[in-house]
Amino acid sequence: MTRWLRPAMLLVAMLSAAQAAAAEPARDGITVFAAASLTESVGELAAAYRQRTGVVVRTSFASSGTLARQIEAGAQADLFICADAAWMDYLEERHALVAQTRRNLVGNRLVLIAPAGSTLAVKLGPHAPLAAALHGERLALADPASVPAGRYAQAAFTSFGIWQDLQAQLLRAEDVRIALMWVARGEAPLGVVYATDARAEPRVQVLDTFPESSHPPILYPMALVTGASPAAAGLAAFLASPEASAVFAKAGFTTP
Repeated sequence: MTRWLRPAMLLVAMLSAAQAAAAEPARDGITVFAAASLTESVGELAAAYRQRTGVVVRTSFASSGTLARQIEAGAQADLFICADAAWMDYLEERHALVAQTRRNLVGNRLVLIAPAGSTLAVKLGPHAPLAAALHGERLALADPASVPAGRYAQAAFTSFGIWQDLQAQLLRAEDVRIALMWVARGEAPLGVVYATDARAEPRVQVLDTFPESSHPPILYPMALVTGASPAAAGLAAFLASPEASAVFAKAGFTTP
């Protein structure tokens, strides 16, 4: 190789690296992917953390399954909080999480709701007459195929012996907040959401709370995502602090 060619090739390589670096978006702050039911609490805590530390915290809320698949596909996230263990296991099995950073952050309860002012009365339990109470209309719930809230509901209705009876009357939502919205708007006479969702929406009322024995424990695990910004560990510690616990408790979340 001639002497003049080597410097030229080195220059080309340096220019290519510089162009690649320029094309890659700068990564500043922290990005949190969190289950839709955490919207108010995590949003409030993210704002408090930014005010205290100056660190920008970006949030993205959706169903746990949607967020997990986005992380698997390479979405830039630093911290993941989902609404059940299954989706966290999914990412852990794919080595998408930082080892030994996973912990259960909060818990929740599952409730049956109706639009505010509804005169419907349904008591949850074995062989509950839920299908009859719908009077041919549909029951709003998050899709059990991908959303934890829907899976908890399916487990509970199966334990009651009424899951098969409800199949034709289900209105499946992409996430639990959409199911909440359908009931709040009166588009569905009944729905299944978390207790915290019902508390956040004045246009619905709780008819009954599902027995905890009817479904797996509702837990929200949190973990750092592989490649997370070093600053994300500080936010994770803050979200697990007594101060943050008080915010979660105010919203109706339980201690795991």
